[in-house]
Amino acid sequence: MTVHIGANPGEIADTVLMPGDPYRAKWAAETFLEDAVCVNQVRGMLGFTGNWKGNRVTIQGSGMGMPSLSIYANELIRDYGAQTLIRIGSAGGMQEAVKVRDIIVAMTASTISTPSRGFFREMSYAPCADYGLLAAAVNAAETREVGCHVGGIYSSDVFYDERPDLTEQLTRHGVLAVEMEAAELYTLAARYGRRALAVLTISDHLVTGEALPSDQREKSFGDMVEIALEAAFA
Repeated sequence: MTVHIGANPGEIADTVLMPGDPYRAKWAAETFLEDAVCVNQVRGMLGFTGNWKGNRVTIQGSGMGMPSLSIYANELIRDYGAQTLIRIGSAGGMQEAVKVRDIIVAMTASTISTPSRGFFREMSYAPCADYGLLAAAVNAAETREVGCHVGGIYSSDVFYDERPDLTEQLTRHGVLAVEMEAAELYTLAARYGRRALAVLTISDHLVTGEALPSDQREKSFGDMVEIALEAAFA
């Protein structure tokens, strides 16, 4: 048991999926896991452990933004021994070829600032995904009727952005999508020698203005969860 996670020793699996929304964690556990049990309710940040095709899995909410994710990822790794951490969440498309409902498998995650920025000082550290997980996720996505894109994303530390100039340059340089957590997850995984990946669903688009209606999100998010699970146990 830690300050932010109320699970007892042994209740967190080696493989953890991390949606930002705790209620998405609940939905994913109820939909994809067998014998799922709630192992964390501290501060309403729900976590569940169950089984997927005979493999033990925890799905733990991370909250919004890199500082929140950093708290949960640190405790999952240091106190519970998590070995594989996969972020599952929504993202905003930044390239015209990336469509709403498409899947992003994030190879790298650029950012202006993360909770780990103080470690590197003047260094521009480039956090990246675990290649084995990334390759397995791409293979899993290719078996589905869903658009899949592999490349760099941007992890923003603000939701309501006031930097259209930065968005323009990121788009110009081929960044696929924007979200708020992956860069810190990849950095922590590198620090502690763990495997990490972000598998994201495009829910809205910064270039076209299109957005996925709430009543159509579940199926697209389902593809993302299944891809993440298949990658974890490939």
